[in-house]
Amino acid sequence: MKILLVEDKDSLRQMLSTAIKKAGYQVDEASDGNAAAEKIRKQPYQLVITDLRLPALSGLEILKIQKEIDATIPVLLMTAYGTIEEAVEAMKQGAFDFVLKPVDISHLFLLIDRALQQRLLLLENFLLKEEFQRAYGIPKIIGGSPAIQAVSNSIQRVAPTDATVLLTGESGTGKEVFSRAIHQLGPRRDKPFVTVNCAAIPLTLIENELFGHEKGSYTGAFTRKIGKFELADQGTIFLDEIGELHISVQAKVLRVIEEQCFERIGGLEAIHVNTRVVAATNRDLQEQVQKKEFREDLFFRLSVFPIQIPPLRERISDVRLLAQFFVEKFSKELHRQGLQLSPEAGRALEEYSWPGNVRELQNTIERAVILSDGTVIRQEDLHFAFGQQKHTDDFIPWFDLTGSLTEVSSRASRAAEKVKIKQALEISNWNKTQAAEMLTVSYKTLLNKVKEYELE
Repeated sequence: MKILLVEDKDSLRQMLSTAIKKAGYQVDEASDGNAAAEKIRKQPYQLVITDLRLPALSGLEILKIQKEIDATIPVLLMTAYGTIEEAVEAMKQGAFDFVLKPVDISHLFLLIDRALQQRLLLLENFLLKEEFQRAYGIPKIIGGSPAIQAVSNSIQRVAPTDATVLLTGESGTGKEVFSRAIHQLGPRRDKPFVTVNCAAIPLTLIENELFGHEKGSYTGAFTRKIGKFELADQGTIFLDEIGELHISVQAKVLRVIEEQCFERIGGLEAIHVNTRVVAATNRDLQEQVQKKEFREDLFFRLSVFPIQIPPLRERISDVRLLAQFFVEKFSKELHRQGLQLSPEAGRALEEYSWPGNVRELQNTIERAVILSDGTVIRQEDLHFAFGQQKHTDDFIPWFDLTGSLTEVSSRASRAAEKVKIKQALEISNWNKTQAAEMLTVSYKTLLNKVKEYELE
């Protein structure tokens, strides 16, 4: 195993290098931060041991560079008594541990052994999770198109960090799957992953959901409630449909992101958390900022690392891969082993525009698996929700054209709205939260429309 030792005092560096080599390790040496950074970028190490105070780049900067390249490599800091607070801060940023100067060699070897063992366990756990995904068919990122490969590369780069991520894209593109990938590939993978759908929670409840409340803070508050940010402490909180978050709550969310603290409703004590934020939206937040519907400072804070998720129509080459994945998934669930897509069905899937994106494809395949006979899914087994009305002529024979132009226009608008809402509900398997996302309306608006058009 090769260790990088970074120390500007020649005598101390040579003494430590000799001792570590005698213990059976290979050692590379660097006398300043620039030399260390160059070595880290050129070759992989199993462990980095660095002084905190260095010429050129500091130990903290070395830590940051190493984490960007490979977050699984432990970094051990050497520090004097006067810089213990800085060393503790470095541990919060991902350092494995620190050792005080003058260095106790036996204690140093103990930390080296622990650091290397932890990395081995980390890699083993990561491989086990991949095996678990393969064995149980947990949804994962699938596709070989340039568009999805670019997204995958971005996720792999940002996952090991604590940077706030903003996932943008149309409804149904799989933003929650990507958010989970960010969590699973990062150092918080064994900590909580908490999801909040900002579009599905009424304005009167959203603050309570996010931050919790103290007992007696309002009528009916009989016990203390822990909010989602507190539940996600040390882990990740996924704020889905952040564009639906009311502007009155946005300032408090901004404070949590910036200061990592908040107060429960009715509380005076500041609650401190260490929570990573991943947000997602199908709205144009920049446009909302211009309309004064979204805070500009929150938008910039969320956009530290934006990732645009492409719609399925821009990655048609992935359709068959995704379709086959869903065929295998639902075949296993419905005890229909051995099902395959026919060539004609595959072509039909690739020729469709997929306005409902991956979610619509998933629902289409599930329906096809249920309807299919034998071991092959035929083209006739595929039912495209948005492909049922292909021509306006299909709409005319049954539509009432009597009355004034205003009356006909109003009637046509209501009829089209009803058809659109019904299609969205069918695509989402009557999941109203997902349907509201697809239609880019609030959950409450959809409920009112469903009741108005008697679509229950």
